[in-house]
Amino acid sequence: MEWDGVSCWPDASQGESISVRCPLPLLKPDSPLVLITRNCTVQGWSKPSLPYYIACYHEGTEEEEDMVKEQKYFATVKLIYSVGYGMSLAALFIAILVFCIFRKLLCARTYIHLNLFSTFILRSLAVFVKDAVLFADNSLDHCTVSTVKCKAAVSFFQYCVLANFSWLLVEGLYLQTLLVFTFTQKKKLFWVYTVVGWGTPSVTIVIWTLLKCQLNNEGCWDNLDSGLWWIIKTPILLSIFINFLIFMNISRIVVQKTKATDLNQSERPPYKRLVRSTLLLIPLFGVHYVVFALFPEHVGVGPRLYLELVLGSFQGFIVALLYCFLNGEVQNEIQKMIRGCWPKTKHNVINLPTQEYAV
Repeated sequence: MEWDGVSCWPDASQGESISVRCPLPLLKPDSPLVLITRNCTVQGWSKPSLPYYIACYHEGTEEEEDMVKEQKYFATVKLIYSVGYGMSLAALFIAILVFCIFRKLLCARTYIHLNLFSTFILRSLAVFVKDAVLFADNSLDHCTVSTVKCKAAVSFFQYCVLANFSWLLVEGLYLQTLLVFTFTQKKKLFWVYTVVGWGTPSVTIVIWTLLKCQLNNEGCWDNLDSGLWWIIKTPILLSIFINFLIFMNISRIVVQKTKATDLNQSERPPYKRLVRSTLLLIPLFGVHYVVFALFPEHVGVGPRLYLELVLGSFQGFIVALLYCFLNGEVQNEIQKMIRGCWPKTKHNVINLPTQEYAV
């Protein structure tokens, strides 16, 4: 017999395995009986298959199982949004290249689109940088880490998010301006929009950073329960709700024009296309963010993760697809370029009197 301080282990021959139950005084009520096994070896008894605190207190195992499930869930979410941001990056880079090649398409509207595409690119890059800095070492608890590098990564991420929402707002304001005012000085307005899109987030993040350094310089500055979080959240909420109001106003105008067209059947109704275009404004304006806008950060964490992280990661890809690759003007220019590069020898005809080629 051998006493290990908790249980008595009977004599055994070499290579034999012995199992004992958790001692009843240590067993938590309603816990299932778990066997603890040791092997008899040349060097003596092996280590127990389970530590006593796990075998006797089964709640620890349940907590570990819940933790494993949670880790798998977050790993799956991270994988999906990483794919989404990667696709968005590729699509947005190509979209910007397309607009730069076909400079005929450049105007105030496309310049605003290009700035929005740039903010989506920055936001995607900021997510990858933040994940690389904060979650590179799985053995560390990032909630207790407080380094200059992680604070800089979080600050850069918050700036990119602010810039993205600011240019989403600019898209809404620009479209609303076109609907309300017949004649506008687009160049002057574009500079105003530039100040709103890049200046507002810059001033906001500088104020937030200074106050964080002075009043709440703890962790990696990713604490959403801090009162200083409202410095960043307020401009985001304003952008979301102003764009939502603009979206509702545009929808109202489309409905009115559709009814007017139905009354006058002599005119060709062009407003089915407008209805479709209005629906396509949802990713351009970021209207889907209004779902959780007023809820606290800890409410509906699961659905919020899928809406804001998973679906939000594909927003840049969808915007590039709708406003570049599926754009009729862009497709026409690409077709012209393809026709210009296509060999013409098969269809060339010689005009004998003039000795000129006719295609």
